[in-house]
Amino acid sequence: MNVKRNSIVCIGLFFAIAAGAQQRPYYTQYIMNNYIINPAVAGIENYWDVKASHRMQWVGLQDAPVTTYLTIHGPLKKSEYDRESATSFHASGSNPRGDAYWRDYTSAEPHQGIGFTILNDKTGPLNRFAAYGTYAYHLSLSPRTSLSAGVSAGITNMSLDASKLNFGTVNVDPAVAGSGVINRIKPDVSAGLWLYSKDYFLGLAAQQIIPEQIAFSDNTVYLQNGKLLPHLFLSAGYRIQMTDDVSLLPSLLVRYISPLPVGFDVNAKLQYQDLIWVGASYRYQDGFAAMVGLNVNHNINIGYSYDIQTSALNTVSHGTHEILIGFLLNNKYGDWCPRNLW
Repeated sequence: MNVKRNSIVCIGLFFAIAAGAQQRPYYTQYIMNNYIINPAVAGIENYWDVKASHRMQWVGLQDAPVTTYLTIHGPLKKSEYDRESATSFHASGSNPRGDAYWRDYTSAEPHQGIGFTILNDKTGPLNRFAAYGTYAYHLSLSPRTSLSAGVSAGITNMSLDASKLNFGTVNVDPAVAGSGVINRIKPDVSAGLWLYSKDYFLGLAAQQIIPEQIAFSDNTVYLQNGKLLPHLFLSAGYRIQMTDDVSLLPSLLVRYISPLPVGFDVNAKLQYQDLIWVGASYRYQDGFAAMVGLNVNHNINIGYSYDIQTSALNTVSHGTHEILIGFLLNNKYGDWCPRNLW
């Protein structure tokens, strides 16, 4: 009976700790894939955008979070508007994303977008696997401003591996360790809005909209009163053309999960032409990150980031690594970098 009580207490403490943090994964390179935060981004470009990411958080800390995802999104019907422009060519000494390009920028034609996401997030004995589809609609508000709305729906499988529970010096009943993996499947719904133009973007997203009670039980190990909470995200960014070759892209992400305090990231991305960029990020009361990215060609781009914690975790963590690779499928007009996501 004491072992069973200890099982309940230990698992309960684990979830109590988890409740004090974001239940959804953290990302650093969402600036390369805003779709992972906001479903309204689906179909924003005139090609299919595929992104694969692997994030190893707090390296050196046992059972630290590891997050892997694959996303794909694009327009249901490609625009017939001839967008072959300077971005399709790379004349020596000129920037295809210079002032001349942005002077000719026009808002999006009304169109639909769809997307798909597969995500796996593992922390110690807990694992979250999610799969969902997305629908979005984009329309023009003015000659240079567009608005999109999107919704994602799917399932989340929360699993607890009882064999990995650690009760310290307590003699664990074999029935507890032998409970195996206990799964709980829950609906997963997100929604968002995305306002964008040639010089700015503003987004609002709600993830995990449906609050869900979650309990693990197999008559040996069980948890009660766990709850999946809604997450709100506010995104904003601005494009500053410093020279004809160099642009500065500051952005902000604000997150809110009741009853926790508001958290936020401040980012800055410095891009040379449409080829290479470097960036930095500050996450409030958590740490700093350095980022770098390269548009290899009009079909492939890559990014890497390294986070350093400023919290107490920096005594046991060797930082966080995140790598992302993107593929632009059916990129008919050969854009080397996104037109509407920069």
